[in-house]
Amino acid sequence: MLIHVVKSKIHRVKVTGADLNYIGSITIDQELLEAANITEGEKVQIVNNNNGERLETYAIPGPRGTGEITLNGAAARKVAVGDILILITYAMMEEDEAKSFKPALVFPNEDNLLL
Repeated sequence: MLIHVVKSKIHRVKVTGADLNYIGSITIDQELLEAANITEGEKVQIVNNNNGERLETYAIPGPRGTGEITLNGAAARKVAVGDILILITYAMMEEDEAKSFKPALVFPNEDNLLL
């Protein structure tokens, strides 16, 4: 039996931009993507700690080392610059594999940068 498990999480990043006129997605600093093992185009669940919104979109890389977290397209209406988000990806795996799987957990600083 396959089950969904947390593959990666970027915990408590601050929204740096919201671009309604972009075609969609979330732009994430390339350094954060790599640290969290998130692939360009991968589905990302976004949890907004400020307003309780939950949504899904796909990841696109932003400039490395900038701390950029920008919601694009319709998702831009679900956030405000400065909101705190948790970004989560999931994987499907056999239950036995899931018991020993270790997700990539990333805890950036208040500027969305790795320590």
